[in-house]
Amino acid sequence: MRFRQIIFAGCFGRRNPPTLIMDTNKIRNFSIIAHIDHGKSTLADRMLEITKTVEARQMQNQYLDMMDLERERGITIKMQPVRMEYTPNSPRESAYILNLIDTPGHVDFSYEVSRSLAAVEGVVLLVDGTKGIQAQTLAHLYQAQKQKLVIIPAINKIDLPNSRPEEIELELRKILGEGEILKISAKEGTNVVQLLEAIIEKVPSPQAKGGPSLKDRPSGISRALIFDSTYDDYKGVLAFVRVFDGSFKTGNKIKFIAQKKDAEIMEVGYFKPQLISQKDLNQGEIGYIATGLKDPTLVRVGDTILSLNDAEHTRTHAENKNLSASSQHYSAYVLPGYSEPRPVVFASIFPKEGADFNVLREALNKLKLSDAALSFEPDSQEVLGRGYRCGFLGSLHMEIVLERLKREYNLASLIATTPSVVYELILKNGESETIFSAADVPTSDRYTEIREPWVALNILTPTRYLGGVLELVSWRRGVHTDTEYLSTERVQIKYEIPLAEIIVDFHDKLKGVSSGFASLSYEFLELRKGDLARLDILVAGELVTALSRLVPRDQAFEEGQRLVSKLKDLLPRELFKVSLQAAIGGKIVAREDISALKKDVTGYLYGGDITRKMKLREKQKRGKKRMKASGRVNIPSSVFFELLKR
Repeated sequence: MRFRQIIFAGCFGRRNPPTLIMDTNKIRNFSIIAHIDHGKSTLADRMLEITKTVEARQMQNQYLDMMDLERERGITIKMQPVRMEYTPNSPRESAYILNLIDTPGHVDFSYEVSRSLAAVEGVVLLVDGTKGIQAQTLAHLYQAQKQKLVIIPAINKIDLPNSRPEEIELELRKILGEGEILKISAKEGTNVVQLLEAIIEKVPSPQAKGGPSLKDRPSGISRALIFDSTYDDYKGVLAFVRVFDGSFKTGNKIKFIAQKKDAEIMEVGYFKPQLISQKDLNQGEIGYIATGLKDPTLVRVGDTILSLNDAEHTRTHAENKNLSASSQHYSAYVLPGYSEPRPVVFASIFPKEGADFNVLREALNKLKLSDAALSFEPDSQEVLGRGYRCGFLGSLHMEIVLERLKREYNLASLIATTPSVVYELILKNGESETIFSAADVPTSDRYTEIREPWVALNILTPTRYLGGVLELVSWRRGVHTDTEYLSTERVQIKYEIPLAEIIVDFHDKLKGVSSGFASLSYEFLELRKGDLARLDILVAGELVTALSRLVPRDQAFEEGQRLVSKLKDLLPRELFKVSLQAAIGGKIVAREDISALKKDVTGYLYGGDITRKMKLREKQKRGKKRMKASGRVNIPSSVFFELLKR
């Protein structure tokens, strides 16, 4: 957890004087939602500067993107809360507490957005003034509308010469209706102050939200919703919370309702974005609770934390003598959490060294604290040993998780199998079986059909690129369902498409055919029957189950030829000839050979009879034959992912 430790180092124990403003009417909780690269992080930077939350000498671009990985890729991966204090220009106004949660924009991290929306009352909908509304913009907008949050639209990058604020304003009004739409430049700071004042004016204070608060809440019970978490070696699990009722103080006894676990608060505080401890967290505030728990699995995102005073705690246990009765009592206080994320891409991760298995298990448990969308369960394969089958929200999510395991937990020697989607087999006895990998598919005489996941695909593109986009989606087995023109220059097309066709390189191909202007979002539909066949890859005559996959039967020959041809380019040469074969059942459908590395064993000889050289070459030939019979090919972990790209 290197990126968290950098923030926390030296921050625990740092205490600021308690703020003078504890009136919930002076609190505003909001998020910034937008498509990737529309300026969320830059806008957050300007807000931090205007509110003087961060000193000028410490300020840097993308300040809230705490991971090196985020800065390198130029994208937000983790949501990041921060507390700002701002006093409007009006002389009668006192300072407001503005709790901002900065969110990612990529479709693979949409679960981060959904969790942040449950902790706020309003959102700033940011749209790039040069690109206009994107698919993920609409996806986030619909989520916010579903939760009945106040939406403040803003058009960014008006300082750029190719900005089209008037055209984009018309697109927004078609979706949102009439209302004020701010035009800002996050880079230059233009109208950002007006945006802050609009947030204060339009976003309701926490108690105005109502919703999960209980009218008949007994005194002494406080409730908070966990929207994120992380781990600290000294403080244990740190729960990032939004307090809905009452207050939480250091030393309070707390209960995690879903996990049925009790703990004692070691520390509470808020984000600046560094951790700043304070005496208590009150209703409407966003902050952290140091639980002291050392087991990361005991704190779950979406769980409700209760804080009970001594009298209520004693009465509760007197009335509830057993666990089931106690659980029934506490269930009345559960706050609406989040629907469990649905992993769409599955891959198994194995350590190269068996001794690192426990290290990998501990790393995944801690990583799940800050990435609730990650799921994993033990897996074992004959060739690769013990590991974990992991579920991800997309191929980028998988790449990020692997990179974080390497950087933050020093697990550089990991092997990841080929990413796949989940399938369902209908067996001949009528039962169904879930399949996470093509290697688990039995022989065809044991099942009647294979069902694959389909998604509703939403693509926004300029009309001039419509032909190339339609050709791409049709080639990937897409079924067209609808077309809607947002303006004369922009069109929204909707398709239904197998998930397996878009999980790896579809986004890159889409950007290629649209010169980078098209965007996409997708939503799971259902499992549908498909005419699929298991395609196996044999390397040097040995079946590599990690490379097996399910492909459309009518594309099996072309896909097999593509795989072995690409594998030939990806695998390093050995000292013996390596055959690469693609097979369906017992039938070989494609083959390539990797020639052996050559070494001139007679190079040191000079003069003499020709038979000396012939003997050495015959000896070398026999050696290569023995190596081919017993030698094994080591497949680099990077090959499994590169092999999927078309």
